[in-house]
Amino acid sequence: MANNETPSFTGRRSSLSVKQQRYLFIYGCLLIPLIFFITIRILPILYSFNISVREWDLLSDEKPFVGLGNFVNLFQDPVFLQALRNTVIYVAVGVPGQLILGLAVALLLQRITRLKGLYRVIYFLPYVTSVVAVSWVFRWILLKNGVVNGILVELGIPAQLFLGSATQAIYLVIAVMIWQALGFQMLIFLAGLENIPAMYEEAAAIDGANGWQRFIHVTLPLLNPVIVFSVVIGTISFLQSFTQVLNLTLGGPLNSTLSLVLHIYNLGFKHFKMGDAAAATVVLFAAILLLSLVQMKLLNKKIEY
Repeated sequence: MANNETPSFTGRRSSLSVKQQRYLFIYGCLLIPLIFFITIRILPILYSFNISVREWDLLSDEKPFVGLGNFVNLFQDPVFLQALRNTVIYVAVGVPGQLILGLAVALLLQRITRLKGLYRVIYFLPYVTSVVAVSWVFRWILLKNGVVNGILVELGIPAQLFLGSATQAIYLVIAVMIWQALGFQMLIFLAGLENIPAMYEEAAAIDGANGWQRFIHVTLPLLNPVIVFSVVIGTISFLQSFTQVLNLTLGGPLNSTLSLVLHIYNLGFKHFKMGDAAAATVVLFAAILLLSLVQMKLLNKKIEY
């Protein structure tokens, strides 16, 4: 009798050990990226809050506490205010333009039947191309004696300053950013369009709705989750405008294209004012958080049919 009970007890103990090992493996796999995320993301963010309330000069050993002094200095700095205004323009013009063009291309691509994959690859290709390379190609095209001005002169139109103009440059930078991100937006909207059941539009067509009415009252409401995602991602992207601005205009002329992130870079790594740079980073962090929450609250509506 005793001999019969022993294997059962050993089997239960072995089963419990395997279960413990499985859970240890699962939590271990979850813990490693969590530690990495906290170390690389959370701690630097918290540390930047500490820097933002100190007079943090890289060339000085003293880092005195100044409270909100850095923030006061920022909002009294005309260059920072110009960068803030420019960033608002980047978002206000870039995000709607990117969404409208991305949705339009997605609608057109959804309706073609031949070479569908080829067209999708062509439109998506700029998104995976080096941002620096794209920026320098457009910089060359838009030179005073570049390709575009050559065409304009041939047509009898005076040559334009383009990136050398304080009024034109920012919109050209936005256009380059929209062009490069168009493939990503197209892909997101295509996925959303293909997930909409055809029976809804068919029912609307039977009820007498024309193409525009079906788009406004059926397609757009059902695309709402995709639109919310695209708006939030696009807003964050344009708020963080840096690489295109740096390579196309360096923030000029006359700071007319200077973005908030490029100004933070200049403050920290050119003027060594890490306290002011950290304070500007906190302002950017607050703007991204606030806009994301507001957009998700206002745009995220549950649609049922």
